[in-house]
Amino acid sequence: MLKSLSVPADMTTGTPWKSIVSFTLPMLVGNIAQQLYNTVDSIVVGKYIGDNALSAVGSSAPILNMLLVLFIGISTGASIMVSQYYGAGNRDGISRTVGNAITITAVCCAGLIALATPLIRPALELLNTPESILGGCTAYLTISLVGIAGMAYYNILSGMIRGLGDSFSALVYLLIATVINIVLDIFFVAVVKMGVGGVALATVIAQMTSSVLCLIKLMKMREYFDFNVKYFKPLGSYVSRIIKLGLPSGLTQAILSSAMIIVQSLTNQFGELFIAANVVIMRVDGFAMMPNFSFGMAMTTYAGQNVGAGLYDRVVKGAKQGTFIALSCSAVITGVILLFGKNLMWVFTDTAELVETSYRLMKILATGYIAMAVTQSLSGVMRGAGDTMTPMWISLITTVALRVPVAYGISYLTRTAELPYGRCECIQISLLISWVMGAVLTTIFYAAGKWKTKAIK
Repeated sequence: MLKSLSVPADMTTGTPWKSIVSFTLPMLVGNIAQQLYNTVDSIVVGKYIGDNALSAVGSSAPILNMLLVLFIGISTGASIMVSQYYGAGNRDGISRTVGNAITITAVCCAGLIALATPLIRPALELLNTPESILGGCTAYLTISLVGIAGMAYYNILSGMIRGLGDSFSALVYLLIATVINIVLDIFFVAVVKMGVGGVALATVIAQMTSSVLCLIKLMKMREYFDFNVKYFKPLGSYVSRIIKLGLPSGLTQAILSSAMIIVQSLTNQFGELFIAANVVIMRVDGFAMMPNFSFGMAMTTYAGQNVGAGLYDRVVKGAKQGTFIALSCSAVITGVILLFGKNLMWVFTDTAELVETSYRLMKILATGYIAMAVTQSLSGVMRGAGDTMTPMWISLITTVALRVPVAYGISYLTRTAELPYGRCECIQISLLISWVMGAVLTTIFYAAGKWKTKAIK
């Protein structure tokens, strides 16, 4: 049974929604497990060290996300190419894509560690990070950066495994890594007393484990492609194609991370309590977004395989069915957050004021998850078909041109003597507005159909 689950799935046959759901479920569990990395970090830090340490971990997130944009781009480009080559039955194309992606990742990891490590503390100071959490933020980011290869290779290798239609194997490896992460979190923080740096080290070790397991899995998939050293030699056409397909997704993440960093500067002005509340919100938000992200990734593989096989009518049918299911899941999640959200907040802290603040702000975001279901599903279709530029431009518009100005605008317009920086709700309101606009624009551009002309030739 387990062996059959780990066999690559052909998504060009059968009922579309069944193929999408069966592929999504293991990925959803995996994404939830991945979210547990940061969530367990926050719970352990909040319970064993305190709210300031919780703020330190949360304030590090935007910068860490920015450091990962290169690998998100490589992962997206390689995954799209693998899925389309798999749909077209192109063994050589899969082999060269896997080898080139592994080599590109190694080069990027080495360069990023060398260039970014000395800039961590200056960047945190530039963002008005409170002195009380500056040391913790620096330690967390430094350890995470030095061990970034684990996170990078897991994302890229698991992305290519999913591109071949196997979402189960990556789930198993991620669950193993999650257990390791939880055990090491408690050991490094509660027993060894390493502080914030301990949770970063635990995550690095766990991610390295999952990446090694993914590599071993790929080496065993020789019936679908050739895993040979000769394919590791960079080939211009494949490198450029990976970059061409992946760069927009990497830039999209860079745009989102840049907006988060800019908004983080505003967030830091509201003080440690609000920073900690945002950490709690991000952790709950991470779980609430999991179905949307999972359906988005499933739609990318589904569209990629069917576009590779030339089955565009099947792509459209699957897009409708997949988006409807994603919307239904998000509607349920929104209801749960509105009804039981406060109970979730108590998991992270014993401070009543922090729980009340977090829940009040979380309610603003709740309905936005329904809009994000549309954005993620239809963007996944466009990316899988090879149109990675359109989702990038939509992100650019909704984050840089909309979210950041709205956040700072509300902050400025609501300033009073009691609230010198304005109302803190400006952060969540601006995010909700950008999500809704993103759904509207994504629907319009998907319906226009330009994505149908972007398949790999």
